[in-house]
Amino acid sequence: MSENSSLNIDNLVIYLLLIALPIFLFFVSFMLGRYPVAPIDVIKTILSPIFPSLAVSPELNSIVFTIRLPRIIAALLVGACLSLAGASFQGIFKNPLVSPDLLGVSAGAGFGAAIAILANMGNALIQLSAFIFGIISVSITYVISKSYRAGGILLLVLSGTAVSAFFNALISGTKFMADPYDKLPQITYWLMGSLSAVNFNKLSMIIIPLLIGVTVIMILRWHLNVLSMGDEEAQSLGLDPGKLRFIIIVACTLVTSAAVSISGIIGWIGLVVPHMTRIIVGPDHKILLPASLSIGASFLLLIDNISRTFISIEIPIGILTAVIGVPIFLYLLRRGYSEWN
Repeated sequence: MSENSSLNIDNLVIYLLLIALPIFLFFVSFMLGRYPVAPIDVIKTILSPIFPSLAVSPELNSIVFTIRLPRIIAALLVGACLSLAGASFQGIFKNPLVSPDLLGVSAGAGFGAAIAILANMGNALIQLSAFIFGIISVSITYVISKSYRAGGILLLVLSGTAVSAFFNALISGTKFMADPYDKLPQITYWLMGSLSAVNFNKLSMIIIPLLIGVTVIMILRWHLNVLSMGDEEAQSLGLDPGKLRFIIIVACTLVTSAAVSISGIIGWIGLVVPHMTRIIVGPDHKILLPASLSIGASFLLLIDNISRTFISIEIPIGILTAVIGVPIFLYLLRRGYSEWN
């Protein structure tokens, strides 16, 4: 067997595993929780809408479809979108230390949720406020960076750092004004990240921005390889790097704001998963971005399963992603650093 044939078989195995992994975890996740469900019961419950003759108890039907299914879907979507945005940002900014919250989207979304909680708004308005303020914060970052004559990537990053610090200060001010026995715990818990309150109504609010953002990024993934080589190379091939970068930033902002609005602030997914994926499939964004979707979805779903089953009380996902993500990141950074030199 030739070396090329061996490589093709290895690649095929990797691609099949990337498809199978989230599907496998999707099924397994239904079995985990304070009320364990047997595999055969999961299958019967999932198939019961198609085959009414399958006898399923109302309790089991509620656990699978009402409680666990929306949470599992949310974990898959949030993990996939944060990973996709992180991989895209690392490509356009040519920096392996970039994450989706670089331009202030997470801080803005956190402030939006905090003021909505402080104003005693409902869950839908809290989610909407977080989504809107995430977009507003990135818009402010972009306007500030363009207000300077020598605007560029560095000024965009510095503007994002400043806007993030500003909105984090506003979050601190909101927490200072909040009732310490009622609103403050709600704000703090939201900022730590959780999928415990997810339902189909919340999911329906983010589907359109997620579809728009992911579709745009996937269509433009062919150009990310050129952008990662520099603006001069992109211009020599007839591309407008500034316009492409703007479109990708808008798309990433949409998916990140939508993801954060439903889950709270979950760090390290958009930073760790692209590194992990790059080592597995290589730096080609045509393959890297779809693979990041799969691994990011699987990774966050695995973390969410741990958060709700590890101990008797649920651990906020943001805590676990940091505790697990930091060692993984340091290992991957040591192993894959040469790719960025």
